Amino acid sequence: MTKKPIILAVAFVLLVWGGYWLIANQETAKNFISPLSDQQKESKPKPLQKYSFENLKNRDYPGSEITLEKVIKEEEKYVSWLFSYLTDNKKVTGMLNLPLTPKSSPLPVVVMIRGYADDEIYFTGLGTRNAAAKFAENEFITLAPDFLGFGGSDSPSADILEARFYRPVTILNLIASIRNLPQADPEKIFLWGHSNGGQIALSVLEISKKNYPTALWAPVTEKFPDSVLRYMDEYEKLDELGKEVYDKISGFKNDYQASLFSIETFLTDIATPIQLQRGGIDSLVPQKWSDDFVDQMQQLGKEISYFVYPESDHNLKRDWDEVVERDLEFFKKYL
Repeated sequence: MTKKPIILAVAFVLLVWGGYWLIANQETAKNFISPLSDQQKESKPKPLQKYSFENLKNRDYPGSEITLEKVIKEEEKYVSWLFSYLTDNKKVTGMLNLPLTPKSSPLPVVVMIRGYADDEIYFTGLGTRNAAAKFAENEFITLAPDFLGFGGSDSPSADILEARFYRPVTILNLIASIRNLPQADPEKIFLWGHSNGGQIALSVLEISKKNYPTALWAPVTEKFPDSVLRYMDEYEKLDELGKEVYDKISGFKNDYQASLFSIETFLTDIATPIQLQRGGIDSLVPQKWSDDFVDQMQQLGKEISYFVYPESDHNLKRDWDEVVERDLEFFKKYL
């Protein structure tokens, strides 16, 4: 017998034996490298993928009626209302300031987006009411939502990342609801955001690609999830909630492409003027974040103005009057 038939016979025996061995040893067979492509394999479910910016751009934001539920307080030039609306059939409450006896109608609207708040001490209007009062005195309607889980709103998702990713949806549905408020001009909408509220405002601008002139106070502009991890101590020192967030983000980074959920990736989609103001001694949002963001926007040819107040903190208390007045001038410029 020649060598070639012998080699073929041996190869055949080994192949048959190898197949038999794999079938007989199922645990080992499970680890056998499949010749199928990754696309042919069953992929792991990714429920958060619907919150990628590209997917949020392609979904609908129907909005709802805006209900004025009760008066919170009456001032000389405006009335503060507890209002509510629906976002995907979930109720969200907030504070609405309605100017009295305006010189013209309908009125421009400022949607106000607060930063982080502890739900144990939260009340409707926290983080926005002072600036909102100033805008209302100057004949702007202001809408400051509580967000799900706060005030009289319905509960958020139990998934802490989904609850975070859903907040731009909350704002986009609020904006869509403005057309149902008779006193409001849906063609004259502005955004105001402080701290993490600034990150939400930028997300809204990138997802919608709309012209909503936006005033930001010390916004969180670092990419996700670095912007979250920045506020955590060493893992060993984290409390129970901190560990949950850390573990959740670690799992998220393994399963998803984080850049698809980050404002840094979609700056080119911003199509509106922005005014950014911050304090020079802000211990919560590094000035480098603001400097880098402004540089990026300028390099992209975006319209942005930038003011730093050397002696002011995260809430710009020392220069508050000047900061709010600059915001008013900025909004009026684009009426």
